[in-house]
Amino acid sequence: MKTFPRRTTSRVAPDKITEPELMFPAFSNGKVLLNKKQGRLPIMGWNSWNAFGSSNTEVLTKAMAEAMIDLGLADLGYKYIVLDDGCYQGKRVNGGLANDPIKFPSGFKALADYLHSRGFKFGMYNDIGTHLCAGSAVGTCGYEDVDTQNYIEWGIDFLKVDNCYYLWDNATFSDSENLKYVYAPKIRSITIAGNGFYETLNAVIHGNLLGQGAVKSKDDYVFKIGTLDGTNVGVSPIGDLWSELEFRVVVPITGQYNVTVNYASGAEVGVGAWLQVAVGSVDQETRYFDGLLPVTERPDTFQNSPVIPVTLTEGENIIRLMNHRRQENLLNAYATLLAGFNNADPNHDVVLAICEWGKTQPHNWAYKVGNSWRILNDITFQVGSDGYPGVAAWSSSDTASITSQYNKAVIMDEFAGLDRGWNDPDMLVIGMDGLTLTMNKTHMTMWCMLNAPLMLGLDLRRLTKGDPLWQIIANKELIAINQDPLGIQAKRIYCSIEKQNPDTVYVTDNNRVDILAKPLANGDIALSFINLSDTKNTTEQAVDVERILNYIGHKMVDAATFANAGSYSITDLWTGSLSINTSGVFAVTELEPHDNLTIRVSPVNRK
Repeated sequence: MKTFPRRTTSRVAPDKITEPELMFPAFSNGKVLLNKKQGRLPIMGWNSWNAFGSSNTEVLTKAMAEAMIDLGLADLGYKYIVLDDGCYQGKRVNGGLANDPIKFPSGFKALADYLHSRGFKFGMYNDIGTHLCAGSAVGTCGYEDVDTQNYIEWGIDFLKVDNCYYLWDNATFSDSENLKYVYAPKIRSITIAGNGFYETLNAVIHGNLLGQGAVKSKDDYVFKIGTLDGTNVGVSPIGDLWSELEFRVVVPITGQYNVTVNYASGAEVGVGAWLQVAVGSVDQETRYFDGLLPVTERPDTFQNSPVIPVTLTEGENIIRLMNHRRQENLLNAYATLLAGFNNADPNHDVVLAICEWGKTQPHNWAYKVGNSWRILNDITFQVGSDGYPGVAAWSSSDTASITSQYNKAVIMDEFAGLDRGWNDPDMLVIGMDGLTLTMNKTHMTMWCMLNAPLMLGLDLRRLTKGDPLWQIIANKELIAINQDPLGIQAKRIYCSIEKQNPDTVYVTDNNRVDILAKPLANGDIALSFINLSDTKNTTEQAVDVERILNYIGHKMVDAATFANAGSYSITDLWTGSLSINTSGVFAVTELEPHDNLTIRVSPVNRK
């Protein structure tokens, strides 16, 4: 497979991106890059952040590993022990990463050796920017070759990479001036001249808006050309989450023409200074310009760009003005890390977890280099510390809740799979304050049905084998659903308040019941009835075999056997109870608030 040369990303300016595989037209081709390993199931393990924030230590990490063994969790598949933020020295040492000598006095190689000797995989954390989210000045930007070499030498098996201080986007802690890279300028018109031809096309009158997000202003310009921000709730992951301005121009002969753009630049939401100009449709484009335009005096002062030479063919041509750099820059940054691992050890088996919080719609591009991608900002912002569990919520108006994450992830099944990777609605918050046992149980159900990574985030010293919380995270039947080798995320096939398109409509109203269906490797399916509401449901909610087959039949191992079964064996995955269904209709008539009924349906007695 093709590899990229050894390199690092720039801290001076956005990289020149010349590899077609890193550009927007390649996002939809389904091809992974840089020998990215495919076929991985979602990882399972423990991450330090929700339990301890940046105060994790070597002693605590070893204690969690021993608890995983004592509690029998390691035997159930929880294998990855991951150090999140707060483990490095605050600055680089001789240009490299170094352990915090107080928190991790033995060093990361020794800790990796210890965890490996206990049967675990070892994971760490970094950021594609200049700093980590908690502030340490050790981000990978410009140091990808050095850092990946360090990680290989230490023996890591997993790397979570955040996006807090990225230089070329409006990341969490970056300079607001970086908005100039995120959007195209305001566009008033373009002029095409050459070979005796001259024409000016007005953006509002003659331009076509592609995708979604861009706006034709009543003041005779187009703005908000870029990529929709998916960091918070409310932006559906379905559809074209970008915008372009397209012009069609008819020229008399084939040859070189000069394009001039009348624009006004800025550094604010909707108005930037980075412009891409291409000729041709997305799948046949030639890109002629990709950079910053000269800054205009004010965001409402228009001027003409430098001349952009392009080649046009006799007859009608498509000229597209756009800014896909938001996605291309991040793919480039994460690809540089993967290339670094490949150069450090061509046989490495590192899992790369992309954590840019859904900001640039990573479900459309991250599969090329990553094994999972966060879909929203954090599930909780009230993390714990040594002896204190932190706080989580069932619902909220932002991302910091179980249902906020679930509501987006549940319609993202078509973006996940063994050939791509997994949607990541963040770590499990089971065991944190603010949640009932019922909420915890349904949270576990959701993440297992969604094929989400199962990363525990509680202080495991609080658990006793066999206690109620342990029974939730140690539910073998649910874990088997998450780890089913068929590797297919459940699809929502019924929603009590979205009857027409339950599998694709983004629903944030929690006063509802969802039904999810997941095909399994042996021909069974898992069905989960989930009451997201704060009130008890007493209305029958049902699906039949026909509906199940309509939505997931093409993904099932043996849909014909399932369709023609005379009856179905039903296993309740929480109680273990067994029953027989002869009607082919699967229903609940009563669900407590926040509760779920999750069953494994096996066809028997073929007709």
